[in-house]
Amino acid sequence: MPSCREITFLISKGLDKESNLVERLAVGLHVLMCDRCRNYQTQSQFIQKAAHRYSEQLKDRLEKNNKLS
Repeated sequence: MPSCREITFLISKGLDKESNLVERLAVGLHVLMCDRCRNYQTQSQFIQKAAHRYSEQLKDRLEKNNKLS
């Protein structure tokens, strides 16, 4: 069974690029049993989505301002 340190690494890695099947299964099984890693996964996904939304809004504002100029 991978350690929490290994699982948090895999969770972070999975946010940046697609994980392979073995990694996804390891994370999935571990977070079923580990509240801390499940919270880390949830919070990491939330932060990634918020950052993506913010960058999209910023991009839209910049494009809008460039069109007005």
